[in-house]
Order: sequence, then structure tokens, then C-alpha cells
Amino acid sequence: MELKMCHIYPDLLNLYGDRGNTVCMEKRLQWRGIECLFAEVKYGDSDPLSDYDLIFIGGGQDFEQKLLMEDLQRGKGNNIKAAAEDGKTFLAICGGYQLLGHYYQMSDGTKCEYIGAIDVFTVAGEKRMIGNTACISEEAGTIVGFENHAGKTFLSGTVRSLGTVLKGSGNNGEDGREGARYKNVFATYYHGPVLPKNPELCDLILKTALERKYGFFELQPLDDSAENAAKEGLLRSWKL
Repeated sequence: MELKMCHIYPDLLNLYGDRGNTVCMEKRLQWRGIECLFAEVKYGDSDPLSDYDLIFIGGGQDFEQKLLMEDLQRGKGNNIKAAAEDGKTFLAICGGYQLLGHYYQMSDGTKCEYIGAIDVFTVAGEKRMIGNTACISEEAGTIVGFENHAGKTFLSGTVRSLGTVLKGSGNNGEDGREGARYKNVFATYYHGPVLPKNPELCDLILKTALERKYGFFELQPLDDSAENAAKEGLLRSWKL
């Protein structure tokens, strides 16, 4: 049994150790005896994503995101959009989350068109939203992380939030929503990386990918006592 995972733009979208999310997913598969076949999809690569089960896009600064637009417009954007619509499992962080949406509107009103894989859009905020953060998710319980973004993302259409904000700003600092869920897409502003601190979320993503490939699937439980103790310690320190 195996899952094929790829990291899109690993050299450009990897803020705050976001690459650690791929390591976490790979190890939690291996500990259960499930092989993880890992690949990197870099700038200029144009192969379709249909061969992959699990696709990761990390976060980047505005400079990197602008640099990627030409590459996305050459075909990779359509490949990502097709994979998301086909039900492939995605985890997208911060800048990667924004890229999945329709556009980023700058403070001067200029729109940077993105790929429209999910029905969200982002506008520039007047101040950065930065700091430790937490939300409660119906699917994955309490999720903790770290956010650092000026863009304010808004959901519409059939996109629902990943969770409800307990601490921090979430998507936009206004509507109390954090992240996005569409089909098998998981998107969030949480850096850190987010998955090592949130094993329940990691397993939900893995289970989603495995079930799409193999049908109903039960993951073997792992000993997450250390991870959960660390998260509970954070929540206590934040008085949550």
C-alpha cells in the first residue's frame, strides 16, 4: 500500500519550516507500514498532477508569489485546478492558500489574478496579522499554529472554513473563520509547521487521501501523547 505525495515549489514556498509538513505526513505513513513515494514539482515543471494522491503547497512572501505567476500561467495553474476539482487531497499554507483562490487585490486596487481552484479571494490589509493562533475544527478538533500575513482572505460559494478562530486573526480578522475546505482541499494560514503540532489534522488529511485511493480506510492509532501534551501546554498558556 502506498501514497504518492508531491511538494509544489519546494524551493520558493517554504516559509517557517512549512516543508516539515511533508516530513510529518511521510513519517506517520511509514510508522503504519504505508509507503510514501515523494516528489518535488519545481518552477518550470509542467507534468500533470494526476499521478499524485497528496499535494502540498507551502507559504511564501509576495515576491515569490509574483515570481510564480508566469509559471502558473504556462499550465501548472490549470494542472493544480484540475487536480483539486478531481478530488485530489491538498494541503496549502498561507501563500499557497492564496494562490488557490481567484485573486489578490493590492492596497492600490490592482488585482493579481490567481488560479481559481477554490472560491476564495484575498485583499491587502492595512496591518499584518501575526502571532500564535488557534481554531476549533469540527473535523480535526483544536488546531494550533502561527500566522503572519497581511492578506485578508474571504470565502464564498461552496467553500467552508477549516475552523472557527479561538485565538488570533484567522482568514481576515473579521469573520472569525480560519482556513478553507473544498472537496479534499485543506487550506490554512497556520505555519509552524502546522502538522507536527496537530496529529489529528495530519491523520485526517492522510485518511482523506487514502480513502480516495482505496475506499473506506481506518488508520492504525499512533502514540501521540507527546504531541498532545505539547499542544495542551500551549492552550493552557494562552488560557484557552
